[in-house]
Amino acid sequence: MRKRQDRRGSALVEFSLAGIASICLLISTVSLGIGMWNYHTLAYAVHESTRYAAVKGHNCTLPGNSCAVTVGTIAQKFASVGVGLPPGQVNVTLTTQSGAVTSCAPLSSCYSNTATWPPSSNSDNKVGNNITISAAYQFQSVMLFFWPGKGSQQVGTIWLPATSTQPILF
Repeated sequence: MRKRQDRRGSALVEFSLAGIASICLLISTVSLGIGMWNYHTLAYAVHESTRYAAVKGHNCTLPGNSCAVTVGTIAQKFASVGVGLPPGQVNVTLTTQSGAVTSCAPLSSCYSNTATWPPSSNSDNKVGNNITISAAYQFQSVMLFFWPGKGSQQVGTIWLPATSTQPILF
């Protein structure tokens, strides 16, 4: 009878110790899953936006055609494909083969940009020329609070990058 009284309350202590570790593991797994989903969505949005611009290049800017795209339409395409990515936390860079750069930092700042892209100047808008769209998303997670070398902060931040290059097809 005496031995049972010595064990009294040990289940509560063991559950508390194991429960804290289990909850941290569960939160870490969910946070990692959200981060990977955001990265995959960012890469998909960059790829689809590059493809969208590549098929609406040189021939779309010729007289009589009205399928040319602007920086604003590319930004809106990116936002529509990048479901769940806040436009205020995504920076997008459009680069032509000659090195002409159009920057949208953040993405929402380019929605009303009416400049044709890729631009016709510098022979950037020719079939076969490469266009590159790069993006970086500022992912924030409570679990990145413990990231080495970050110092003390409330929420951890890491930049997720994605880049896609394709030749102008038409």
